[in-house]
Amino acid sequence: MTCLDEEIPEVIELPIDGCLDLHAFAPKDCKTLIPDYLALCAERGIFEVRIIHGKGHGILQRSVHAILTRLPFVAHFCLADGSGGGWGATMVTLYREK
Repeated sequence: MTCLDEEIPEVIELPIDGCLDLHAFAPKDCKTLIPDYLALCAERGIFEVRIIHGKGHGILQRSVHAILTRLPFVAHFCLADGSGGGWGATMVTLYREK
């Protein structure tokens, strides 16, 4: 039996365009969201991706970087330059399959 008052998770339409804004997601979702999003980008030929984590206290930034270090298809990542969001975003380069 279901209750009408139960909270149903909101489905978020996510364009695969090389820019992932994490502001709409709970931090706990990042462990699966980031690898899945990057894999979809690579499938579509997008090998340069910007992940927007915000500036805040840097907790989400550190979490994003920890996830990226464990992904075998990530060639390189660094904080974005000023025009790309500065320390509020991380630029990711994915390996291209040969």
